[in-house]
Amino acid sequence: MARSFILFLVVILPHNYSVHLQMTLRIVPFLAKFLCFFLLLSVPFPCWSSSNGSIRNEKTLAMIKPDGLFGNYTDRIKNVILESGFIIFKEKVVQLDEDSAASFYAEHSTRSFFSSLVKYMTSGPVLVMVLEKENAVVDWRTLIGPTDARKAKISHPHSIRALCGLDSEKNCVHGSDSTQSAEREISFFFKEVSTGGVVTEHDEL
Repeated sequence: MARSFILFLVVILPHNYSVHLQMTLRIVPFLAKFLCFFLLLSVPFPCWSSSNGSIRNEKTLAMIKPDGLFGNYTDRIKNVILESGFIIFKEKVVQLDEDSAASFYAEHSTRSFFSSLVKYMTSGPVLVMVLEKENAVVDWRTLIGPTDARKAKISHPHSIRALCGLDSEKNCVHGSDSTQSAEREISFFFKEVSTGGVVTEHDEL
């Protein structure tokens, strides 16, 4: 019906009008396609926004304990860190005294092993690092393996603790066990890097 009406207009209208009408009818589909294409480009897609930086990196605290430094494992551990996609955001060597070691592990103060833990952590310098990547807390914990290095050698033979740890206390490295713990522990050593409130408990040695 519409097509017949258009043909009727072309016949009865003067030549100039019919020419203009035909040109308009040819241009309209092109304009419609252009408008659709423009609208498609204007609509934000969720997958684009996620790939343009909406996924934020995390920071976590990593520590190479005295036995790790004494055993010359530092370079090997740092290589594993970098090869696993972490960025070493900050690092420094620290010699803990009894007060600072006791404060860092305050939640274990009632445990029978607390005095030996403090003695061990003050037996030499430690290397503390702020590591950064997506899912940094979980990925670092996975990389270092179970707390007890003896178990790590069996269940996670390629983990860092299997590489250089001895037992559940002398396990070579430390890793924050949650994002809240990471904030507290980073603030403990690097106050200028802290990103949140103070958390006073964690359960990782």
